[in-house]
Amino acid sequence: MSTVLPAVEETSLTLHFGPVLQKMNDHEFFEFCQLNRDWRFERTHEGDLVIMSPTGGKTGQRNFLLTTFFGGWVEADGTGVGFDSSTGFTLPNGAKRSPDLAWIRRSRWEALTEDQQAEFPPLCPDFVVELRSPSDALAPLQAKMQEYMDNGAQLGWLIDPEERRVHIYRPGVPTTCLDNPDSLDGEPLLPGLRLPVVKLWGEV
Repeated sequence: MSTVLPAVEETSLTLHFGPVLQKMNDHEFFEFCQLNRDWRFERTHEGDLVIMSPTGGKTGQRNFLLTTFFGGWVEADGTGVGFDSSTGFTLPNGAKRSPDLAWIRRSRWEALTEDQQAEFPPLCPDFVVELRSPSDALAPLQAKMQEYMDNGAQLGWLIDPEERRVHIYRPGVPTTCLDNPDSLDGEPLLPGLRLPVVKLWGEV
């Protein structure tokens, strides 16, 4: 039996499976995702399944710009590995999350086995970015960002193009909110990174 979900632009659906989905091990969940490549999946630490549709044009282009700018820094810096929004990570609390952008120190990445690298790497990225789309509610994204911090992330940016705001997360300190910034500074974790976030504000 299969379920066909409606093709609605930039939507997400949470299904509450509880212990049923928790019985699926990490490899089985990875295989399940590969069999349903038209959708992006996340799994909460409670066992709920979050299903996300492909993004719309505006969000997709913003994601592309974000990845392009950040990719240039990653290549020049060389101390870590970057990942796009299609990558899932298994956090220490058991949740499976796919940030819109992620970065891991090269030493942590290379400490994983080839099998761990090939599926959903069992770690929380050092740096994560979530890009809010027009249909995203803010509170769930804020909760996801805090989850990253609680699981070991050192820096997180929640970028909200509609409101022209950026929420900056660091472990152990209150969240900072920047109104209409021109750029973002990655210091000290990401030395030399200056992201021209203003390019994400305009019509794209």
